[in-house]
Amino acid sequence: MQQKLRFFKLTIGLILLAGTTFGQQQVVKGVVIEKGSNLRVALADITNLRTGLGVGSNDLGLFQLQVRLGDTLLVTKRDHQDARIVATSKADLVVYLLRSSMQLKDVNVFGDTKKQDLAEIKSEYKRKGSFYQGKPPFLSFLFSPLTAMYELFGKTPRNARRFGRYADNELKQSQIDRYFNQSIIKNNSSLRGDSLETYMLNCRPDYDAVVHWNSYDYIKYIKESTKKFTDTLGRGR
Repeated sequence: MQQKLRFFKLTIGLILLAGTTFGQQQVVKGVVIEKGSNLRVALADITNLRTGLGVGSNDLGLFQLQVRLGDTLLVTKRDHQDARIVATSKADLVVYLLRSSMQLKDVNVFGDTKKQDLAEIKSEYKRKGSFYQGKPPFLSFLFSPLTAMYELFGKTPRNARRFGRYADNELKQSQIDRYFNQSIIKNNSSLRGDSLETYMLNCRPDYDAVVHWNSYDYIKYIKESTKKFTDTLGRGR
């Protein structure tokens, strides 16, 4: 009788321990890979279906998200089929996405980015004779005075300077868009429609802040700023 009682207590203890383990929140790490090509998939959306919280994969396809064991994660990416994966342990997750269309991009093959496009235009200015993009170094006045004067006063250098400022701003805005876009905001807030557009216009973060963000900083910013935004909307009604 005592043996049966001990066995019963042990069984109950193991059940309670398992329930406690599955109820604990933990950070799971993972990587998103395109099936077939084995390329890392950047900017995939990973959502915990239990909590509704989500993150985006970085340039290396890596992500980290808070889960409980047993939670199901939904992974989505444009031009790819959705995937679901269950967090059954503390081990890192590997998610394979199947490309839904093998169509080539209209302009260039996958991997051609805005940064590459801007670099090509800068190279075009160099081919037209603007070697320093309108900002000649001091020593160029000593060793190549005609080139230096052309860089300061020529029409092409002026255009190069103007384009250089535009290119720098475009790259900064692209960096912000990685962390602050409709998909990520919808995954981490209840904003939709006009309210979402107004929020994105009024609460867009600065590049100087975004450049130092990690996977949790942008979620923290979105949650805090959307709360302030919705509170302000509530007071205005």
